[in-house]
Amino acid sequence: MLAGILFSRLIQVGSLTVIDSAGHSHRYGTGEPHIVMRLHDRRLHTRFLLQPSLALGEGYMDGTLTVENASLYDLVDLLAQNIMLAEQLPITKFVRKLGYAVRFLHQRNPIQLARKHVAHHYDLSIDLYRMFLDTDLQYSCAYFPEPTMSLDQAQRAKQALIASKLLLAPGQRVLDIGSGWGGLALYLARQHGVDVTGLTLSKEQAKVATERARQAGLADRVRFHVRDYREETGCYDRIVSVGMFEHVGVRHYGEYFASMKTLLAENGVALLHTIGRTDIPGSTNPWLRKYIFPGGYSPALSEISGAIEPTGLIVADIEILRLHYATTLAHWRQRFEANRSRAAALFDERFCRMWEFYLVGSELAFRRMAMVVFQLQIVRDQTAVPLVRDYLWENRPSLPADVPPLQSVGE
Repeated sequence: MLAGILFSRLIQVGSLTVIDSAGHSHRYGTGEPHIVMRLHDRRLHTRFLLQPSLALGEGYMDGTLTVENASLYDLVDLLAQNIMLAEQLPITKFVRKLGYAVRFLHQRNPIQLARKHVAHHYDLSIDLYRMFLDTDLQYSCAYFPEPTMSLDQAQRAKQALIASKLLLAPGQRVLDIGSGWGGLALYLARQHGVDVTGLTLSKEQAKVATERARQAGLADRVRFHVRDYREETGCYDRIVSVGMFEHVGVRHYGEYFASMKTLLAENGVALLHTIGRTDIPGSTNPWLRKYIFPGGYSPALSEISGAIEPTGLIVADIEILRLHYATTLAHWRQRFEANRSRAAALFDERFCRMWEFYLVGSELAFRRMAMVVFQLQIVRDQTAVPLVRDYLWENRPSLPADVPPLQSVGE
């Protein structure tokens, strides 16, 4: 079995038994945990050697790969731990360099293509996202200052943290780049009395967010546009972008920060919240790029700072949220599993397996591998923010024991 060439070199922690399509067992490693994976399609024998990420994900989606004695989570966890150990192997370095060399082919993201990429993921039925997100529909990393927090509490804590870093005052004009279903914009307007303009490339998100603003009685101070950041004009006191930078594309980082400088007032403050990697620049997992986030990429900190420096913008503060997204994704995964039958009725079983693989793989990328979340506070004038960080705690509102939703989406 050609896949054995890969597994014999990869498995150093735990052990993996692969039952091939002819029913023969092949064991790699000797330790615990011991996971048994069955291949039902002979083509996977070769595909695992040539396209391991796609072979694993597509095999699970199609049902041609099953886990016999454990869960998908257990299998991916075993593989993730061993992949991290294999980072220094020559073949791993070669594959990484190859992916890096061709990534610019996947990172071209002009406005029309950006709309298509966003529609692929975010214009799915809102009913899907209701199944696993918090009541405020926050589709980004939550913040867990207390590990026992509920998902709703942690998402509200994230909003409060962002508001503190923005140093908001009533009446300020705020631009929310990548506003999603409107939760953050509504929070900022309601809690801090600011005027918010939200940008999204998803027609469905803009529709839901606009209705939420109307229901909340905030339509005079919060509005949403289906518009690319490169099409926006005007001057804003504050700019916030949460979970959108991953869709910008490496080739467009300079364009993004040049736009930010143009749109930000001279004494303004911007907050960038993005998934990133703690290691060197790389490329996007092929399965994730094909099925979940076409055109997506999570940057190294050096790639972000390298794009900011030529613009003259100043990074005033950086915070790295470690494992917060792993905990967020664990909540999402458990909620999706609890609603799996509803998801299957809405889509089909193959979609459910795809979404399960997405949530499991993403959680373990943050738990076992090099993925984190960066929050960068960015200014044009270094006197725009205080000299010490005490204000982050002084101005942050306390959270009640249980957090009700700001505004639920209408059925």
